[in-house]
Amino acid sequence: MACNTIRSAPSTPAPGPALKGYVRKSETDEILVRDWRNVSPETQIVTLQWPHTHSFYTLPGGATSPLLLTECVRQGLALLSHTVHDIPLDHRLGWEYARTTVARTALRPRSGPMTAELRITHTSVTRRRGGSVQLTALINSTVGGEHLGTAEIRYTTHPPAIYHRLRREYADAGRAFANALPPAPPAAPGLVGRDDPGDVVIAPTGTAHHWQLRTDTSHSTLYDHPHDHIPGMVLLEAVSQAAQAEFGERGPVVPFDFDTVFSRYVEFDAPVWIDVAPETPDVLGRDRLRVTGTQNGRDVFRTVVTCAPATTPGAAAPRVT
Repeated sequence: MACNTIRSAPSTPAPGPALKGYVRKSETDEILVRDWRNVSPETQIVTLQWPHTHSFYTLPGGATSPLLLTECVRQGLALLSHTVHDIPLDHRLGWEYARTTVARTALRPRSGPMTAELRITHTSVTRRRGGSVQLTALINSTVGGEHLGTAEIRYTTHPPAIYHRLRREYADAGRAFANALPPAPPAAPGLVGRDDPGDVVIAPTGTAHHWQLRTDTSHSTLYDHPHDHIPGMVLLEAVSQAAQAEFGERGPVVPFDFDTVFSRYVEFDAPVWIDVAPETPDVLGRDRLRVTGTQNGRDVFRTVVTCAPATTPGAAAPRVT
């Protein structure tokens, strides 16, 4: 039987480096969360450091990847799930859907690190018999006091017994990493909005609009510790890079709006195919694409991504939210 409850939060903030276990990061430099405070039982403010530069999320020309906001949201939700909603650290978290929209102007190059804030409201917390919990959160974010973006996330946590029953032989992260397919040769970095071939997560297949996901488990940001399945952040990066490749002849774009449904766990031991198709433009006429991931003949995720033309770094750009 399910019940909806939202519990009160303690008021003591926690320092960023002490939060490795809470935000699922092993490298201290990758921990963006600095502290949090309670607004109400449903709403908290999470404070993060928005870095001046980042080895992966800073793009050619100095602008910031829109997916840095998604990583901030991921860390903030993981933190609150444990500290506010009393979900044990050994539970495994997974996203069911994620809708994020980022303000293009907030991604411009900056002269130094900034403070980012996430105002996170959990609109539903459903606790199920056996210990699994389903949560829905609405997020509004700022960076340096400037509007950054919004998000809506639904995610589920499972205790070890249920997770291992769901995942069976795939539940072991060390074994999953050991069975990962060797990454295929990357797409040209410039085609997908990158400088470094090591940051490219898609590979050409010889068929237009059809890519193979690259899973380089040595990448220190995308895989800073062993995972039992391919992380959602890797899948969203593949969406972003596939969108860049799709519009390559027209010049660089900013994929600023992602509406994603994650339908299955994505395994390391079988190819993942990324297919791109046109979608109806949004109400302002901006380009949209439908990006679908399949593995073993089944859909594993689907994203509708909206793109706007990139502008010269630092130049004034129209607001896209």
